[in-house]
Amino acid sequence: MTEASNKSSIAVVIPCYQVRDHIEGVLDAIPNYVDGIFCIDDACPDKSGDFIEKTSIDNRVTVLRHSCNKGVGGAMITGFDAASKAGYDIAVKIDGDGQMDPDLICKFVAPIVSGDADYTKGNRFWDSRSVAEMPKVRLFGNAVLGFMSKFSSGYWRVMDPTNGFLAIHLSVFDLLDTSKIASNYFFESDMLFRLNLVRAVVLDIPMQAKYGDEVSNLKIHKILFPFLLGHGKNSFKRFIYNYFLRDFSLASLEFILGPLLVCFGAFFGAWHWYLSAFEGQQATSGQVMLAALPMIVGLQLILSALNFDITNEPKLPIHRLMKRDW
Repeated sequence: MTEASNKSSIAVVIPCYQVRDHIEGVLDAIPNYVDGIFCIDDACPDKSGDFIEKTSIDNRVTVLRHSCNKGVGGAMITGFDAASKAGYDIAVKIDGDGQMDPDLICKFVAPIVSGDADYTKGNRFWDSRSVAEMPKVRLFGNAVLGFMSKFSSGYWRVMDPTNGFLAIHLSVFDLLDTSKIASNYFFESDMLFRLNLVRAVVLDIPMQAKYGDEVSNLKIHKILFPFLLGHGKNSFKRFIYNYFLRDFSLASLEFILGPLLVCFGAFFGAWHWYLSAFEGQQATSGQVMLAALPMIVGLQLILSALNFDITNEPKLPIHRLMKRDW
């Protein structure tokens, strides 16, 4: 860690659910520069919290318990909230199954400490070697989900949205409405959407995917449609809030007129195609142009609005503007 990092206190948050066989090794591997560790027993049937309290001699460890299972997102929110109330500056979330290397924590924290980001997350797609080693179902699933996440979150340069290795400045976390963040496996993607609403800067951290013989938890047929629905809702809410409530610009008009023109041209053309095919009424050149031109202009407006949205990604970390002692 750099000298600057010593000015910031760092907490690690570990959701614990059926990780009893791995959690001891994870805790032993957490670096010394980490100031606090919060382990959340998410109503674990293996009683991970009791096991940690009996076996761990690390005085940095605090065990928190849920009376009922709230999911990995709910456990993360509990840990981040506890770290914020305890006065820590930055919180890092890692899993308790041993698949995330604690030695990488410094890479996730460094951009936040230097003031270059509010939130950092892992990206397993950065290295072509890592992609080649990734199971094909994970590769396909994460690619599809990553593309959908770009629309819903507004972070067009961020990939691998389901990656759970992440860090956040807690002054930014305090700005989020945590009661609305998804508590299931959609929480990483939902976090990005919530972060965009407060204009937080998000940065990808390259990391290598390590997959052995473990069975993938990513069941495409089970999560694709729920994730698609979640991304669709978030996309709609983000565009309404960013382009019609908080601000109104030329892109706002383009987002309205573009789809309207495309729909008008498509319906007008389809109707006259029907009349030509089944009623014998030949379409005139004017009718053809009246169908084609709105679609062309509308598509250009949509592309222009999307280009504005891409370039409008947050660039100034908001935690630098917050009054918080370091």
